[in-house]
Amino acid sequence: MNKYSKYIAEILGTLLIVFIGAGAVCAEHSVKMAGDKGVPVWAITVFGFVIVAVVYATSYISGSHINPAVTISYWATGRMYAGTAAYYIMSQMVGAVMAACFLKILFPDAISTVFLGTCILGEGAGAWKATSIECLVTFLFVFTIFATAVDKRASKVLAGVAIGLVYLFGVSVSTALSGGALNPARVFGPAVVSGNFDSHYVWWLGPVSGAVAAGFLYDKVFIRKSEEKKLSPVK
Repeated sequence: MNKYSKYIAEILGTLLIVFIGAGAVCAEHSVKMAGDKGVPVWAITVFGFVIVAVVYATSYISGSHINPAVTISYWATGRMYAGTAAYYIMSQMVGAVMAACFLKILFPDAISTVFLGTCILGEGAGAWKATSIECLVTFLFVFTIFATAVDKRASKVLAGVAIGLVYLFGVSVSTALSGGALNPARVFGPAVVSGNFDSHYVWWLGPVSGAVAAGFLYDKVFIRKSEEKKLSPVK
């Protein structure tokens, strides 16, 4: 396998996540502008389904991180070298920006209205509350990743389904407060292209802190010592 394949997989996986996830927000806005009062249910549910698809499509190539918070949790728990983690995160950022550029072409009216689907604070929700909910739901999301995709004892057959469902539930719970990102790249790409960085730190601080906490908890409490010795950092 080409040594760059894992980085290309992270670019394409993140591109798909951001394009579909943020694109659903842009499409919903277009529907409303056209006079349709119905709110498409898939504007939220699409997140979970696309996560399932990307996990199964790229997990054997790159581990299917497609999320800087996940990559940082792998690095923090010794499962990835710092240099590799940095390249993963850069790849994810590139994929996110590429997706936002495509959305800019398809939904030019969404640039100044919904900022190409980037997350914004919910009405009445302060930055601390949005950060807290992002931290909590990302904690549950990354804990599920460690329990299904990292732990050697777990069956990998339904890992993608479990991860996708938890992501879907996390987005559903947090969308009213923080926009339901659980992924810094999901916000970064649309923010760069639309130029909207209001409270941008929320979607880094919340997901990254939650992801690292989940990684350390699973690592220290649930991973067996015998299994831990078999784990080596991803090169």
